Amino acid sequence: MGHAVAKPLMSADDFLAWDAHEPVRHEFVRGEVFAMAGAEERHVTVALSIAMALRTHLRGTPCRTFITDMKLSVAAADAYFYPDVMVTCSATDATQPLIKSEPLLVVEVLSPSTAAYDRGGKFAAYRQLPSLREYLLVDPDSRRSDLYRKGADGLWVLHPSDAGQGVQLASVDLTIDAEALWADMPSAPGVTG
Repeated sequence: MGHAVAKPLMSADDFLAWDAHEPVRHEFVRGEVFAMAGAEERHVTVALSIAMALRTHLRGTPCRTFITDMKLSVAAADAYFYPDVMVTCSATDATQPLIKSEPLLVVEVLSPSTAAYDRGGKFAAYRQLPSLREYLLVDPDSRRSDLYRKGADGLWVLHPSDAGQGVQLASVDLTIDAEALWADMPSAPGVTG
């Protein structure tokens, strides 16, 4: 997560009005506004690979795949986020062109500066979405992923994938194999080969 850029605290309505005219994306959490830093190539590559697999798989269904620039409202957490990838099959979301609020899948690609927040505070906020069934965290550095799936009992269960493995997304009935998930992935900085 970026650095707070607006003090004192803003209301959600004031944030939405202000953010609509900003050239840089911002996330909003309980009155605080955070500028979103640009992503590096490996981050963008894996997010795009996931989004492309989802979009292709879901074509012709009521479900839609969104990337980076689509805002997600988490009303119960008084927050707005920009997930790297999300899928919604909601009729309500289909009528909202700027902000979605009922995703069944959210994907965050980890970076050293956001990993702790994506696993902690952001996941805590996302868990307040009644529609959410899966939360996928993808680490391009280790080529591992952690998929959290909500069970029928309401508990979130971790389904980790080892280095270089693909991922099985039950929420959309799609398995993305390792070749597709890690396609065209540049090496980490300082790594040769």
